[in-house]
Amino acid sequence: MLLLEANELKIYIKDRLIADIAHLAIHKNERIGLVGRNGSGKTTLLEVLSNQRVPDEGNVVRHSVTELLPQLKHTDQYISGGELTQEYIKGAIARSPEILLADEPTTNLDTSHIEWMEKIMKGWQGAYVLVSHDRAFLDAVCTKIWEIEEGKLKEYSGNYSDYKAKKDQEAREQQLAYENYERKKAQLENALELKVKKAERATKKPKNVSASEASITGAKPYFAKKEKKLQKTAKSIETRLEKLEKVEKAKELPSIKMDLPNERTFKNRVIMRMTDLPGIIQERVLWKPATLHIKGGEKVAIVGPNGSGKTTLLKKIIRQDDGISISPAVKIGYFSQNIDILDKNKTILENVTSTSKQDETFIRTILARLRFLRKDVYKPVNVLSGGERVKVALAKLFVSDINTLILDEPTNFLDIEAVEALEELLIEYEGTIIFVSHDRRFIEKIANRLVIFEDGELTLFDGSYHDYLNYEPAPERDTKEDQLLIIETKITEVLSRLSIAPSEALEKEFQALLKRKRELQ
Repeated sequence: MLLLEANELKIYIKDRLIADIAHLAIHKNERIGLVGRNGSGKTTLLEVLSNQRVPDEGNVVRHSVTELLPQLKHTDQYISGGELTQEYIKGAIARSPEILLADEPTTNLDTSHIEWMEKIMKGWQGAYVLVSHDRAFLDAVCTKIWEIEEGKLKEYSGNYSDYKAKKDQEAREQQLAYENYERKKAQLENALELKVKKAERATKKPKNVSASEASITGAKPYFAKKEKKLQKTAKSIETRLEKLEKVEKAKELPSIKMDLPNERTFKNRVIMRMTDLPGIIQERVLWKPATLHIKGGEKVAIVGPNGSGKTTLLKKIIRQDDGISISPAVKIGYFSQNIDILDKNKTILENVTSTSKQDETFIRTILARLRFLRKDVYKPVNVLSGGERVKVALAKLFVSDINTLILDEPTNFLDIEAVEALEELLIEYEGTIIFVSHDRRFIEKIANRLVIFEDGELTLFDGSYHDYLNYEPAPERDTKEDQLLIIETKITEVLSRLSIAPSEALEKEFQALLKRKRELQ
């Protein structure tokens, strides 16, 4: 059953065409994820589909009730961003529209509430289109992906992982097509060069034929004809070269290898200790005193519900509060959501180079990995979107003279492409990373240890996020049973020694073990 369709849509922002879509349709019970870069027009498209904005060209025909759940900005000091999002979602559920258009519905939600949202969407009695940068969420609730890129809408069946696999396949096919194109081009160019050289040689008198012989045999007209034929063949090859369909080379991102300060003195060594670290803020106990350590080169995710104290822990580390000791070899770079490390009047390149000891080639490599290409690096920061500023701040931090990154929600405001680019950088980074995030896929890709906030306690888990989710603690054995097992092992050992070399001391030890065994029994 068709619920909505749009034809020949064109949507402009000022003089920029951001959407040029020939046709789209939403059918009953469809679960659609809408993805694209920041600024690609996702929010604007949802506004047009929900009748909150009129397209510049084309039309939208609605055969059902449609509701837009907009991006929510936290402005109420008495209610958290997560609580505000939940209230909007509950209101939308109560109204039961046949199509829900949701713009970043998981924003401000912690992991447990994102999972709550997943259950709601799986049970939704209607169709929906979701804009989200949470790949695990899109995997859980979507069966179709719309990609908007350079104004065009392309449809992929399956969830986000299926979409990504198809995009990767498209990239491989493009690379193969490019290689075939380059090979054919080289063959034609070589053939052309060969024919041109033959044509040039055809105008010359052969070395083994005298001028008189050539005049008698008519060699000159023969070679003239041969030259003409070769030139015709060369022209044909030129035409084939011109008609050869050009294939662009698939984008290849350069690898990175950076020299970290004090790398030898901090790698794989304990660089940070927390000893009986209290979690008390204005007489409110966030966590009980905790003890743990972190080694150089580890990638540690701090996970837990909103309000549990994750950002507080990061700030305690930055300040080196009582209970925290940090190696002198450690050089920390801190990323927070304030993005206050940027000079808005300077260019991207000026901002990033100002605190770096890396050369410009390396800095440009990092910026290219974050999709700031060529002339982009000369844009002033004050013209960038929020997501682009986050990327610049991360790049600036990444190339600074540090060996430990502390990141507070680094993926907020980033589109999926930017998140995946950041993941690639952090996976290759050989320094220490301590970060807070609610992005489950991001945590899974980056972290090899976790600091868990749960029920007022702070614990360390050795392993990945996947390991943590699938971890089943071994059942606790009875303490008395354990003690009996240990004593029986010792009795066997003492008996063996008594049989070889009896002594009064061994006999006393044996009798004491028997007495302890009887007490336990």
